[in-house]
Amino acid sequence: MMNQLIEFSLNHWEMVAVFIAIAATVIFIETRGGARTVTAAAATNLINDKEAVVVDIRPANEFRTGHLTGSINIPSAKLKDSSNTLEKYKSSPIILVCKNGMTAGSSAKELIKSGFDVYKLQGGVTEWQSAGLPLVKN
Repeated sequence: MMNQLIEFSLNHWEMVAVFIAIAATVIFIETRGGARTVTAAAATNLINDKEAVVVDIRPANEFRTGHLTGSINIPSAKLKDSSNTLEKYKSSPIILVCKNGMTAGSSAKELIKSGFDVYKLQGGVTEWQSAGLPLVKN
């Protein structure tokens, strides 16, 4: 198996180089000044043990279809202007939640710049549901 991998790498070095470049870029983007990623289980612990505040950054119509209990809806487009609204939660961890975990990372940067302790929910609401955890609708 290892011999085949080495042979493939030598015969297709351009493809391997592109793969390595893409992987390095993804890792760099994920770790550069961004929020830490937490699983659904870790998020539950943060909520219960550290009184983390859950901020759902999906649009209001998606939020109404189902969200984590007690979460605050601040769509990502309005998050930059909402740091004053969140100021009262500055001493608590903030968990950003989006649909599938892709938008929360970029949204976290503004809050981190403002001094918030920010996490993002890995896989978003989709992963939360897959873990069998409840959503509420209103």
